[in-house]
Amino acid sequence: MMAGLVYILCSLTSLACSLALMKAYSKSKVRMLFWSGLGFIALTVNNVLLFVDLVMVPAIDISQLRILTGLLGVAVIVYGLIRETA
Repeated sequence: MMAGLVYILCSLTSLACSLALMKAYSKSKVRMLFWSGLGFIALTVNNVLLFVDLVMVPAIDISQLRILTGLLGVAVIVYGLIRETA
């Protein structure tokens, strides 16, 4: 039960970060904020899938999908870092 609460709190934290980054991007138009916001959206999905996988339906293994969304989130942030510093 405690693990489920931690997963939900991590999801909410990731969501708050992504919303804050996108709001800052809409005001300042700094493109790195955009890429970071997109990355955090993918990490939010990753955290939600973690909760679904381990708490809601533990009989169904969706770990591959979780790994893919985590990789996508980090890849978007790295892409933004490379693109915006070049």
